[in-house]
Amino acid sequence: MSSAKISRVFIVDDHPIMRFGLSQLIQSIDGVEVAGEAGTATEALHFLDQSLNVDLAIVDVSLPDRSGLELIKDLRVLHEEIKCLVISSHDEEIYAERVLRAGGRGYMMKDRAPDLLETAVKQVLSGSVFLSAGMTARMMEVIAGGGSSMSVSSLSDRELEVYRAIGEGKSSREIAGVMGISIRTVDAHRTHIKEKLKVRDAVELTHSAIRWVESQN
Repeated sequence: MSSAKISRVFIVDDHPIMRFGLSQLIQSIDGVEVAGEAGTATEALHFLDQSLNVDLAIVDVSLPDRSGLELIKDLRVLHEEIKCLVISSHDEEIYAERVLRAGGRGYMMKDRAPDLLETAVKQVLSGSVFLSAGMTARMMEVIAGGGSSMSVSSLSDRELEVYRAIGEGKSSREIAGVMGISIRTVDAHRTHIKEKLKVRDAVELTHSAIRWVESQN
């Protein structure tokens, strides 16, 4: 008689303590084991290009080298068999829908009870989508036409990445280097962000971005 299939999970988070905690929780779930871990998107892609039989990637939104959203989009193309679950401290009202659009299968806030992780992992591995009850209700309202988007929610994924970097005090040159785009492209994103958020100038944009980043921590 053949043994039950073991699902293999890969963890991508830049905080070693967070990776350790997730690893311990995942190892306690029946039928699930940790296949490996990485602190950056680059490390994750290198590992997954060399490894077989990874069923689920647990990804954080903020990574040192690239956005977790961009990593999910890459995995959707390069490793379509791997399902992605995001576990992050960032506001689910801003990111959950973006994660689903990028190809992810679930979103869970880091401040949720540890036993909810097992539910999220098993739900995503089974082929379902995992969201909190509140976020599910909000998305249903939006679909039904009864919800209004927050202003930051109107930003594209790239614009949101630039907005966060501005709030973290990075210059256009630094943002260009981290994101692998030109300074001219960063400045174009800045212009679009100012238009969408209805801010008047660079100073007001910076203050707005700093306040938003602080609200996410």
